Parts: sequence; structure tokens; C-alpha cells
Amino acid sequence: MFLTITTTGTRGRPATDLGFLLHKHPEKSQAFSTSYGKAHVLYPEADAERCTAALLLELDAVALVRRGKGKGRGGAPDAALAQYVNDRPYAASSLLAVALSAVFSSAMRGVCTAKPELPAQARPLRIEVPALPARGGPGLVRSLFEPLGWTANAEPVPLDTEFPSWGDSRYVRLVLESETLTLAEALRHLYVLLPVLDDAKHYWVAPDEVDKLLRAGEGWLPGHPEQKLITSRFLSRRWSLTRQAMERLELVRLAETDDSGVEEIDNAVEAEAETEEQPTPLAVQRRDAIMAALGESGAARVLDLGCGQGQLVQALLKDPRFTEIVGVDVSMRALTIASRRLKLDRMGERQASRVTLFQGSLAYTDSRLKGYDAAVLSEVIEHLDLPRLPALEYAVFGSARPRTVLVTTPNVEYNVRWETLPAGHVRHGDHRFEWTRAEFRTWATEVAGRHGYAVDFVAVGPDDPEVGPPTQMAVFSMDTASMDTASPSTTTPAPGTPTTPATPNEKEAKAA
Repeated sequence: MFLTITTTGTRGRPATDLGFLLHKHPEKSQAFSTSYGKAHVLYPEADAERCTAALLLELDAVALVRRGKGKGRGGAPDAALAQYVNDRPYAASSLLAVALSAVFSSAMRGVCTAKPELPAQARPLRIEVPALPARGGPGLVRSLFEPLGWTANAEPVPLDTEFPSWGDSRYVRLVLESETLTLAEALRHLYVLLPVLDDAKHYWVAPDEVDKLLRAGEGWLPGHPEQKLITSRFLSRRWSLTRQAMERLELVRLAETDDSGVEEIDNAVEAEAETEEQPTPLAVQRRDAIMAALGESGAARVLDLGCGQGQLVQALLKDPRFTEIVGVDVSMRALTIASRRLKLDRMGERQASRVTLFQGSLAYTDSRLKGYDAAVLSEVIEHLDLPRLPALEYAVFGSARPRTVLVTTPNVEYNVRWETLPAGHVRHGDHRFEWTRAEFRTWATEVAGRHGYAVDFVAVGPDDPEVGPPTQMAVFSMDTASMDTASPSTTTPAPGTPTTPATPNEKEAKAA
């Protein structure tokens, strides 16, 4: 992992001032220990006209894997071969950003005791990163750096120079040039934007990460056109932290507009206003309704099918009635975020034994899903194309056959009550459809009849007398007679069900 910072000098302002700013002598090669290896600072060239400082980060790959996986139990879902075969030693990432902060901390703060006048001076800067993962491509690199005063050249790195037909990789060779920035500003830009472009962090994102972002983003982040994307990615898409950061950034922007202090703006709201009761978010109401229905069913072993980022799994873990909780999602990224949310790598042994996360598709039958008391499909079915619904139906109701199945989905009739939702639009860009109450009841009743279930319907959220509730929930309960006579082998697949592929074995499931 490699990065260089180059500056040029003039008479009276030698380029070797870079050594004073970085607090690293140009005639020495220095090494610094980090949690994941060694960082080396050296100067390939250093004279009055031109000076280059290089930061080389050598990773201890074994230590990185051990720290990432905890004690080998409850680690991230992708903690397998990818933990050993990856781009970590070579591509700039949050690891390099942390090294920058640790090795050049004084320079990043704009402190130079030997020559106090230097940090405030803009100087010619050229920064080169040979391999930078850029999720979003060269266009995103430019949109992040150019508003800050950089000329950004992001050259795509081919997958293999001997096979040009394979195309480009997700990496770029980055060259940044500026005449108007200070070194402290440049380092703060890199500290924030390197992990943003990688769209990943090697450590758990705690609430104090918001303070780190705002400190490094002071003076440039509040007005950046890509502020929302930067904030979300830097905080690993944790919505609660992102919302907190965005609120604080908006306060900064308002204070600058009003030419006043942030404290004055923040205290402008009367104290009693803070105690006003806020409406319960629909997601929380939906989760509460699911928890209540599961409690009434007497379920102890629960599947969360399409678990996403693990919000429901987290709620289930807090209730001792649920002795085994399994989260399943087709997205490995969602499972990784769920693992971080649940803090599986730090969870006690007894608690960890209650929860499992693994990757799976509801379009296919899966032997791992059989034998559970209940299954939840919360806001899942509307993300499937309608022709694929029969496959999901058979995988859940025909093959897995839990005693209770809960299905929630938006009520499209209620959409007219959302003032910010344009007419004719669905609530989420990935929704393939949204059903009326009659359409959902028809589908649920037919599914129940085909597979030996009874079904009841529950309104979730405020039940509008004209358009109904915002969310509709079907509670499927297996008929006693069906429990005695039906089995997965005798249930006829729904029309359009794809051929069932081989499912992963138990060892693979545990690794996931």
C-alpha cells in the first residue's frame, strides 16, 4: 500500500519545507508500528526545488484476519477464503487512511512548531496513489476531489494487461494536483475520501466515527455536492450515524449562512419543543407487529428471510423466548452489515449460539430452512419480479414449511397519503410491484389454500378509513390436519418453480 506527496519550491520557500510540515526529516527513513503492520516514511527525492515524501504500509495479513474474525466465532459472513486472498496489502483503503492519521497527525491538524507560519500556506501539491479501489469509477473520483480544488486524474487499471478484452478492474491510478490547498487540507481530504471510494472499513464503525468525520471535514464537507454519499459511505451506511452526521452538518451550514455560532443555532429551539412526542417510525411499528405475532404463535426457532441489515434479528435476540434465530439474505454485503450491527465478533458464547447468518436465495428450496417454528418475510416479496413469486412460495410454504409464516408488504392504496411521494411512484426504487389490500388478500388466500395453511390479516400502522394501513401483514398458520399429513416431498411445486439446485452443506453454512 503506497502513497506519495510531492511539492516544488521557489527561492525563499524550499520544497524541503515538506519535512517540517510532516515532522519527518528528509534525510531519514523512519518506521512506525500500527495495529496491522508497519508504516514506513521515506523521501525518494529531497532538494530545494522538488521534494517527495512516500508512505509505505506493510500489512501483517495474519494479524488482520485474526482481528477481523475475533475468536473465529460469529465473525463477518465473508470470513473465509476472502480473508486470506484479497487486495488489502496493495490497494489504498481505510487502512491507509488510518495510517495517514497516525503517522502525520500533527500535519493533519496543521501544527508545525519549528516553522508555525508554514501550515497556513498553500503550496503546489501532487499526490499519487498507484492502486485505489473506486466503487463508482473514475467519474466518482473526479466528483469527490474536483470540488475541493484538485485536478484529479483517475486512470483505470486493466484487469490484465495481456488480456485487454477483459476490460478494466475496479481500481484506478490516482494523481491529484493542486496549487491552492494547504498540506493539512490535503491530508484531511485523503483521510475521508480514501475509505469512501473503497466503500468499506476494516474496523467496526462506532458512534465516535461521526466526530472523526466532522473534524476531518471541517471547512469543506458541509458545502460538498456529494456530502450525503461521503457521509453515508464513511460511516459504513449506518443510517443512525449518517442521520446524526447530516443533522450536525446542516447546523454548520446554517451557522455559516447566518454568520453565527453553531451553539446559537442549536439552542434556538425552545426546550419544551424537545419533549414533544415524535411519531413512531413505520419500520418500528412493523417490527413491533411482527414481534407480537411471533409471540402469539409460541415460536422459539425463527427464520428471518431477507433479513437485510439485521434490524429484526437484533430485536429477536433481545427476547429470550426466541432460542434460535436465523437470518438469510441473498446479499453478502447486507449480511456483513448485519454482522457488524449485531457485533457478532464480540458477542458472548451463549448469545452467539442463538444466532446464525447465511447467504441464500428464496427462489430455490434450501434444506437449511426446514424444521423451524416460524418464518418472517418482512418487506421482501415486493422486491421480486411477479413471475418469480411462485418459486418463493414453494421454497417457503411447500419445502421449508414452518408452522407460522408472517409476510408484510406495502399497501399501495396508502401511497396517496405520502406527501413526498409523486403520484404513480412506488415507495422504493427496487420495488417490482405494490399491491392493494384486495390483491394481497387474494394472493395470500390462494397460497394458504395450496399449502395447507389458514391466513389472517393484520393492519400495521394507522388504519386510514379510506385507504387502509400503510403496511399489510398476513399471518399464515399451518392447519393441524396439514401438519399431520403434508410433507415437503408430497407438496406439489407451484407453477414456474425453478429446478432446485444443491444447497450448501452445514460446514459452508457455519462458515457463512
